[in-house]
This record gives sequence, structure tokens and C-alpha cells, in this order.
Amino acid sequence: MKITDLFVRTGNAIAAQAPDALMVAGAGAVSYGVYLVSVPAGYIVAGAFLLVGGWLLAQGSR
Repeated sequence: MKITDLFVRTGNAIAAQAPDALMVAGAGAVSYGVYLVSVPAGYIVAGAFLLVGGWLLAQGSR
């Protein structure tokens, strides 16, 4: 295996995971922003994101 093949495979793996990583970071940023306004609401929003994420993962496994 050449080093260029390794770079291509690594780039493809990163590109496949990038949308999920961006969605998680966005959910974290929204939760933190709400937390700055109201601490309890921040926890509620974070919990809602976790519930929706779990539901989406369960739907994808069917």
C-alpha cells in the first residue's frame, strides 16, 4: 500500500464522518447558547437533542 492510498482512504473516512460531527457540534453550540440565557432550559434543550438523536439512530437501524 502506498502512502497516497493511505491519505485517500483517510480523507474519505473523514469526509464520511464530517456531517455527523458538524451536527453534534451544532447541537452543542445551541444547547450552550440556551444555557447562557437560562441554565435549566439549556439542560432541557440538550436532553431534547439527545432524545431526537437516539430516535434517529433507532430509526436508521430498522
